[in-house]
Amino acid sequence: MKKLWMMSVAVLLAVSLSGCGYNKIQQQDEAVTASWSEVLNQYQRRADLVPNLVNTVKGYAQQEEKVLTEVTEARARVGGINATPELVNDPAAFEKFQQAQGQLTSALSRLLVVTENYPNLKSDAAFRDLQAQLEGTENRIAVARKRYIEAVQTYNVTIRSFPSNLTAKLFGNSVKPNFKVENEAQIAKPPQVDFGKPE
Repeated sequence: MKKLWMMSVAVLLAVSLSGCGYNKIQQQDEAVTASWSEVLNQYQRRADLVPNLVNTVKGYAQQEEKVLTEVTEARARVGGINATPELVNDPAAFEKFQQAQGQLTSALSRLLVVTENYPNLKSDAAFRDLQAQLEGTENRIAVARKRYIEAVQTYNVTIRSFPSNLTAKLFGNSVKPNFKVENEAQIAKPPQVDFGKPE
């Protein structure tokens, strides 16, 4: 009889948990983590391109030391942040990460503007290849960020809606931070780079 009673309680508990949104919250939390990992993957790809890009430009434009230093320092700041999946649960760390990535984007944009003054650099095959890879990576970053934003939105709506909000509070699930963009129209577009035809 005691065994039957325990079994009944276990079944009742399982049924009540399935109706409270616990599993849905866990699935959506995992979707956020997976989406965040893809964002990090694409940012890492961009960071990996920076040293080769800086070295290629340095060969042609040594007098642009300030811009090259800014890019290198921005990449170092990005690399200094421990970007783990847990970062999405810490709004302050998330904001710091986002600021560092924004600084790198800005520094790279300035570098690409400077390269316009060097026709030989623009015609260099290695530079053109790196620039194409960087542009492709910027596009992938935009797609990865969009997927992350959508996953966070779905998750946040679930944990703020009744009755799953009760389950979320019970198990300590909280709203996850999302990307904030000061100038959305500007940041949504990948950097425009036109190196023209080699002279």
